[in-house]
Amino acid sequence: MDLGLKDRVYVVTGGTRGLGHAAARELLADGAKVVVSGRDEERTAAAALALGPDAVGVAVDNADPEAAERLIGAAREHFGRFDGVLVSVGGPPPGFVADTTDEQWEAAFTSVFLGAVRLARAAAAELEEGGVIGFVLSGSVHEPIAGLTISNGLRPGLAGFAKSLSDELGPRGVRVVGLLPSRIDTDRVRELDGMSADPEATRLATESRIPLRRYGRPEEFGRIAAFLLSPAASYLTGVMLPVDGGMRHGF
Repeated sequence: MDLGLKDRVYVVTGGTRGLGHAAARELLADGAKVVVSGRDEERTAAAALALGPDAVGVAVDNADPEAAERLIGAAREHFGRFDGVLVSVGGPPPGFVADTTDEQWEAAFTSVFLGAVRLARAAAAELEEGGVIGFVLSGSVHEPIAGLTISNGLRPGLAGFAKSLSDELGPRGVRVVGLLPSRIDTDRVRELDGMSADPEATRLATESRIPLRRYGRPEEFGRIAAFLLSPAASYLTGVMLPVDGGMRHGF
């Protein structure tokens, strides 16, 4: 299936590793060009180099108020156009209610929530008909995840923001979509599993609750993200798509 991605240009934040990197890789595989971002300059440059000549790296923190302008500017400077953005940010630090501090909440809000809002607003002002804004959120949008209190507080709010934005931008032909990953086999998930007393038992117990009986692979997530961002998904907007192997039991 031709997704219609050839020569389209996307910004992918958090594109140096994990789910953002997987999405960038699949966009490139279908002919798109990407600007990937990360906070570490060396890691960002290395990731872009590994992705190939149709990828450019920009070292910037989503919390930086100038991040959106820099990223969209890089897309136009290097590739001459800007067709969409996938906002993917690292998860806030784990912890229960009593363990989390005001400083952790404030830092996570600035990076995870406000940074995403700023980038989406900037993209909305730049995108023309056929453009798309995507958010990588979490299964916690529908059901809180034990030990991820800050994420549980912020991700549902972003989903609500994304839905509001989709209603506002729909008449212009600009789409807004969200992905809700659960157990995808990334460094982040392995780190979270590793915090338990018995990581292998934790993984086996989790897999038993997934109808497909396994963790997802990053490339599987990446292919779904590429589809949602592509013209092939031109009549999908305002949706929050679980990418969880059937783990969510509601509709």
